[in-house]
Amino acid sequence: MEQRAPAAAQALTLLTLLARRAEPQPAARLAVELGMPRSSTYHLLKVLIEHGYVVHLAEERRYGLGVAAHELGSAYTRQAPLQRIARPVLNRLVDATGVNGHFAALHGADVVYLIEERAPRRPPLVTDVGVRLPAQLTASGLAMLAALSTRQVRALYPNAEAFVLRHDAGPRTPAQLKQLLVETRRDGYARERGSVTPGLASVAAAVIDHSGHPAGAVALTFDERGEGDDPDRVRWLGKQVVQAAGGLAERLRS
Repeated sequence: MEQRAPAAAQALTLLTLLARRAEPQPAARLAVELGMPRSSTYHLLKVLIEHGYVVHLAEERRYGLGVAAHELGSAYTRQAPLQRIARPVLNRLVDATGVNGHFAALHGADVVYLIEERAPRRPPLVTDVGVRLPAQLTASGLAMLAALSTRQVRALYPNAEAFVLRHDAGPRTPAQLKQLLVETRRDGYARERGSVTPGLASVAAAVIDHSGHPAGAVALTFDERGEGDDPDRVRWLGKQVVQAAGGLAERLRS
């Protein structure tokens, strides 16, 4: 597909690169990371500036995202396509498992809950739509953090002061978080017990988009005791969220 529209692919790659940086970038660095000649990079930047997708900060000799890129992000939020795609997947997951499910996205060091689906005769959760929680305390957050690079995780959690606790539970240091992320990558899904709500446990798997970034996470929440004490039951629930997240990722890429 890129061979049919190389200029479009280069423009999208450049915009994605700028979107993933915390601050505007110099053209020389962009050229290196894109593997393009500087002249071609400057030409591409000029076209994107003309259309409002990139802004040139002349005093800093750097380039950042423009107003048109912001408008695209706002339109995405209004249309909520991710929630529309995820909702039927989550509904089927909850029907198949009989436990509460939710879908969340990573926002900095927090998770934001976008969908909650409650199973019959299951208690309500604190993870209602719009609720934000510290990512490292939640299974959803751990699943998405495990999909980030070590550098990205370190930027979010540089020291112990960066960790917010609830109920005196969850990782407290970068080393403790690193161990949880190692376990999450090993198992393919994340787990938490009582870190968000005492008496409840969760499993979650990240939904990876076409660029390798975690677009969100699918999670199931159940009783910490009983269900949570049954390793076979927890592994089975973990397998279900992995399958659901994989199916959702395929839909995002299609």
